[in-house]
Formats: sequence, structure tokens, C-alpha cells
Amino acid sequence: MKDKTKKATKTLNVIGLDAKKCQQLADNLNDLLTNYQVFYMNVRGYHWNIKGEKFFELHLKFEELYTDALLKIDEIAERILTLGHTPVHSYTEYLKKSAIKEKTNVTDGKEALAQILENFKIILTKEREILSLSAEADDEGTNSLISDYVSQQEKLVWMYSAYLSS
Repeated sequence: MKDKTKKATKTLNVIGLDAKKCQQLADNLNDLLTNYQVFYMNVRGYHWNIKGEKFFELHLKFEELYTDALLKIDEIAERILTLGHTPVHSYTEYLKKSAIKEKTNVTDGKEALAQILENFKIILTKEREILSLSAEADDEGTNSLISDYVSQQEKLVWMYSAYLSS
């Protein structure tokens, strides 16, 4: 009976999750969002500025990557809204809060891929933190979304690492 009383005293948000835990999730999702926005712009720049022997191959890969990042940006922002909070939506905030730093004028494919791998390390770390929080909050929606991202990105890390080792 005590467990039911404790649950009844919690403040639930509109989708039936603990409001305090959702605030923490939204904060972490906003942090992930800021990192994705800077990552997106960096990869877009690699796509535009890549030169050299592997131009055609990397140009297409970078386009795939930034197109996917743009989709994830929208999904993350919409998840924040679903949790009842507001997504960060200014480049000033993105640049100020992102652990991923802006890169400009990168033309070397191996340098760009190395930076992408470093960025994925940051993103994956943040996503795993969100997975822990979403599990604690019984938030299957966030958990499912982020879990899919992790498995996709781990595969990309493996493939880009293999590409760089050649």
C-alpha cells in the first residue's frame, strides 16, 4: 500500500511520467540536441569542402550522415516537446553548450572522419546517459528512440574506423 501512496504523491506529466524525471530527461535531451546541431553543421561543411582522391565516396557518405543527423535533430526536439518541455533553438545556445566544437575549412577526408569519430564518442556517451535516465523514469518512448540511435552509431563507428585503418 505504501508504494501506491508514494506513486500517488508524485506529480505526473501529461503522458503519465514523473515530472521531475522528465525535466532531467529533457535537460539531457537538450544537451544532446545542441551537440547534434553542431555535429550536423560540421558534417555539412565536410560534405561541401572535401577534396582529394576519395571525394566522390566521402561526399556521398557525408551527405548520408548529415541527412540522418537532421532527422535525429527533429526527433530529439519532438521528444523534448512530448515530455512537456521546450527544445533549445538558437545557434548561440548550441555553440555555447555543445561539447562538440565547430570545425571549419576541413578538406582532408581522413581528418574529417577522425573528427566524426570523436564526435560520435561524445554523442554516444550522452545517449547512454539518457538511456539510464529513461530507464529510471520508465520512459519507453525516449528509451526506444535513443537505443536505436546507439546501435546505428556503433555500427558507423566500426565502419569509419575500418575505413581509416586502410
